[in-house]
Amino acid sequence: MNRVVIPLSDGPANVFDGESPDRVCRRPTRAELHAFPSPTPARGRAIVYAGGGYLQLMHDKEGVEVAQWLNTLGLDAYVLVHRLPGQDGHPSDIALHDGLRALALLDTLPPLPLLHVGLSSGGHLAGVMACQRDCAGAVIAYAPLNANHRDHKFPAGKPDFPPPEKQAFYDAWPIGIASQPHGLPKCPVFLAYALHDAIVPVQHALNLIVAAQQHQLNVEAHVFPQAEHGFALRGLEGTQDQWPVLAARWMTDQLARLKVT
Repeated sequence: MNRVVIPLSDGPANVFDGESPDRVCRRPTRAELHAFPSPTPARGRAIVYAGGGYLQLMHDKEGVEVAQWLNTLGLDAYVLVHRLPGQDGHPSDIALHDGLRALALLDTLPPLPLLHVGLSSGGHLAGVMACQRDCAGAVIAYAPLNANHRDHKFPAGKPDFPPPEKQAFYDAWPIGIASQPHGLPKCPVFLAYALHDAIVPVQHALNLIVAAQQHQLNVEAHVFPQAEHGFALRGLEGTQDQWPVLAARWMTDQLARLKVT
């Protein structure tokens, strides 16, 4: 499948550890968009945010494979390789700044509805981007949205995350904690979570659901009892095998809301 790498910042091209389909970017050297155009006329576009705990990026499993799935739905997909908080002296909000660079680049293209799609820590970044301005919607799976914030941790007493810049980013952007500044998405949100996920407890989703109820937000949530953390598009040996179908239907509905067929 065609792929174009678009630099968004200065620095050498990124190098990935491992072999496809399990490549990981452990030390991003610059911000990049990896573009995967739809094989059919696109009805929208999506920025894809891979997870990795803001310590690395699971480029293939939670980036490329998601982009290729979105292509089958008639969407142009762009995997963001963003720099990491605290790594190589980067500030706590470097991932947000790289996301804004991606938005600025896509703003130069012919207009299409935009979706944010993120898994794990990439889902947190998708939530952060969904707070920036209105768009078609955000698809978020097993993401640490808010219960890593030092004042809202679950379980209580959980240690701060190293490096300090990573913890500071979670503290600055607890998505779904309405009492915190800029914590509410400006677009519809689709959530997919694992009920018994010990790495990202379901409380992250529950906090956003409560905020949605209180503030009349458009949030659709699915919780799967058999799923483990990191199910992505591979770990589908349970009812979570339906999450891509549910998300595809939801994205179609959001595009229809904007009168895009």
